[in-house]
Amino acid sequence: MKKQILFIIAAAAAMIFVSCDRAELEARRNPYKALNLTTKSAEFVGKGNSTFTFEFIDRVNSAAGGSYFVSPLSLQFLLGMTLNGAQGETAGEICDVLGYGAGETDAVNDYAQEMLKQLPGLDKKTKLTIANAIFADKAYPLLPTYESALQQHYAAEVENLDFSDGPATLKRINDWCSNNTNGLFKNILDKVDPEVQAYLLNAMYFKSQWAEKFEKKNTSAKDFYNGTCEPIPVQMMKQVKKFDYSENESFQAVRLPYGNGAYSMVVLLPMAGRSDKDITAFLKQTDWNVFLRQMDLREVDLWLPKFETTYHIDLEEMLAAMGMPLAFNPAAADFGAMAQPSPYLSAVTQDAIVKVDEEGTEAAVVSKAHFGKATAAPFDRAVFHADHPFLYLIVEKSTGAILFAGRYTGQ
Repeated sequence: MKKQILFIIAAAAAMIFVSCDRAELEARRNPYKALNLTTKSAEFVGKGNSTFTFEFIDRVNSAAGGSYFVSPLSLQFLLGMTLNGAQGETAGEICDVLGYGAGETDAVNDYAQEMLKQLPGLDKKTKLTIANAIFADKAYPLLPTYESALQQHYAAEVENLDFSDGPATLKRINDWCSNNTNGLFKNILDKVDPEVQAYLLNAMYFKSQWAEKFEKKNTSAKDFYNGTCEPIPVQMMKQVKKFDYSENESFQAVRLPYGNGAYSMVVLLPMAGRSDKDITAFLKQTDWNVFLRQMDLREVDLWLPKFETTYHIDLEEMLAAMGMPLAFNPAAADFGAMAQPSPYLSAVTQDAIVKVDEEGTEAAVVSKAHFGKATAAPFDRAVFHADHPFLYLIVEKSTGAILFAGRYTGQ
């Protein structure tokens, strides 16, 4: 009997040693990397970026009837490229909406350029691609200085197409979107609008594995309570592990890392009697990076639904209300640094999809602008059962930059 006990102890010790050895080997193969930003860009991520991001999320929360999924970062790239074609008050309004002061186009470009260069290489287990492009009607050529700015700071493809040949132009733009979203968005346009002078696009694709995967055998049907008369059955993933965790009177928060920890999903679950509006109200008044740093490592009894969300949103009224109405006014918009005569923003849209399962997360987004022709105790177990509507954010660790944001309501 004593020999059996010693054998079991030895076997357990060997398993722990092998597990630790594998973890160390994985850490060497895929070391954690932090973003290396200029002081000004780092300040923007901490303040201006958070102001823009949570204002955007708050407005989407109010506009969306159910589940949604969007990308604040994709919209920042799109608006940054738009800014390079703007002048005067139009440019000032876009800068203010982005969280910068007027006249800060160079700072916006520097931030975008560094994010484009560094984000895709932070984690070998995370595939992140970011692509930018502008497709312009060759009858209304872009100014060379504008083309140069987009190519230099946003690595954008710039192409002049014959918009009078609608099918060929449509195929070129849709193929570009499909190629840059791993096929998740094959038909971003239904037709080429004869009143559009240029299509400005940002596409992002994200796929990563959880650092702590959910075991499929633990997934089972559970009720999800979203305020309707009857609960909704969902496939609920479960695990008990140590995660960064925080709670206050409005919500609980848990951070689920991907790969080497450079990226993670932060799930924000309202407390009883609270809603996602209470969460966004809190975050708009809080330093986001301080909030993330103050999360404690705790053992968490975690439930998270397995889900897929596809979402489309028109952003013209929202962006105008956030502070840039001139850009959408055909008579007042000043995009004279982009083309002559100056076009105006006739539409801004975002299409996004996210799939969350036991292995990890896959997500893609296309942001599109149409330019119209001028005329507790640290190690106590926390119970985090996401069985009612919640918000979730996919963030970069070192800066807290938010790549994607969503709400899940069970539908």
